[in-house]
Amino acid sequence: MEIIVTEEAANKIKAKIAGKNGCIKLKYDTEGCGCVVSGVSALWLVNELDDDDHEIKTNIGSIYIEKSKEVFFEETMTIDFSEKANCFQLKSPNQYLNPRMSLYDRKIVK
Repeated sequence: MEIIVTEEAANKIKAKIAGKNGCIKLKYDTEGCGCVVSGVSALWLVNELDDDDHEIKTNIGSIYIEKSKEVFFEETMTIDFSEKANCFQLKSPNQYLNPRMSLYDRKIVK
C-alpha cells in the first residue's frame, strides 16, 4: 500500500500536531455507522498503536492502518488538503474515499 501526502496536507498535519507526541493513524471509523461497510476514514493522533496496526511509510513519515480494515482502502492513495473546504481529502486514482476528512486528537491524557 502506498500513501502520498501532498505538501498542503503535510503542512496542515504538522501544524495540528505541533508539540504533540504520538502516531498518526488512517482510521476506518465504524462507530455509530451501524455496519462495518458504512465506515468513514479519518486521521487520528493516538498515544499507542494496537496489535493490528500496520505501518505504511509515507513521504512525511509513518502512518498506521489497522490490518483488518485495509480492505476498505485502495492500494495507492493521496492525502490532500482543501483550503476551500478546510478539510483533508483522501483520494485514490479511481475515486474520493473521503472528500471531507478530519484529523482528530485521540490521545488519552494520563
